[in-house]
Amino acid sequence: MTSTASPPLTPVDRNATPAPAPPTTEGTPSPGPQDRVAAWAELVRLPALFTVPGDTLAGVAAAGGPAGARTLLPIGSSLCLYAAGMVLNDWADRAEDAEERPHRPLPSGRIRPAAALTAACGLTGAGLLLAARAGRPALAVAAPLAATVWAYDLALKHTPAGPAAMAAARGLDLLMGAAAAGSAKAAVPSAALLGCHTLAVTAVSRRETTGGSVAAPLAALAATGALTRLVTHRRVRLPAGRRAAAAPGLPGSTPGGGARTTPGGAVTAALAAAYAATAARPYFHATLNPSPPLTQRAVGGGIRATVPLQAALAARSGATATSLLIAALAPAGRLFARRRAMRKVSIT
Repeated sequence: MTSTASPPLTPVDRNATPAPAPPTTEGTPSPGPQDRVAAWAELVRLPALFTVPGDTLAGVAAAGGPAGARTLLPIGSSLCLYAAGMVLNDWADRAEDAEERPHRPLPSGRIRPAAALTAACGLTGAGLLLAARAGRPALAVAAPLAATVWAYDLALKHTPAGPAAMAAARGLDLLMGAAAAGSAKAAVPSAALLGCHTLAVTAVSRRETTGGSVAAPLAALAATGALTRLVTHRRVRLPAGRRAAAAPGLPGSTPGGGARTTPGGAVTAALAAAYAATAARPYFHATLNPSPPLTQRAVGGGIRATVPLQAALAARSGATATSLLIAALAPAGRLFARRRAMRKVSIT
């Protein structure tokens, strides 16, 4: 688009080579490869993708499995299904986005709707294939996860069930990692906590373009406080392998291998504090002034807080090294989020 503003008046150099005239709308060149890559990165919400591996890793930690090379399969599945959901979200909302978010890749014409739908189908298939390679238990969780993603984008998002569906998808994503490690049941408490956080963020995001809602950020602020307390104070039973490895008499162990405080309590507390600090401040600001900009910042803060929450969940399961690996994903996500095009990205 050409600007309608007049250029600033400057002295004219008659000997200078005249600058080429700006291209007209009819002569605008087609986007180059770099522009197309940037458009797809915006469509799949590249910064938000860094919050996905932590689901799998927290699930593996809760199940007592090692975060080894085999974990890459469920991580890859999670990334594919998450990206599919983001692409399908914009495909389903392309008419609405043309009015409210014309800068997005589909309404701006940088990506064709048919290409987006094809990509969503392909990413979903790839996610299910990777889950199948990880084992039948992982596929048994990935299938309802994929169904939840498609149901949310195509039918549930604008209904009262929308936030619950998004929360269920996050919880299932964590359970898929646990299932690949051998025990989805052991990860149910961690999945429930992560789902509650996702429910709060999604509820706030429903008013990000209009603002005006005090109740959603206030509820999210209360949920953040409750989740922080649960993560740091709740006593959990370690998976069987770690329970057997905890020798009686060592610091932090209890006779009989019963319920006990998880190792790395200081790490868990530090990560839970980072979660609370990341989410609570923008929620509080949106509560005081529920304008669209502050509501969008609250959504962004909630998304970024997902990573320290995942790390805290892994730490309270006794996997301190895994928790630090998850926490290391946060700086990479912030690096991409600082890019100008990514600042306009949202999960809805």
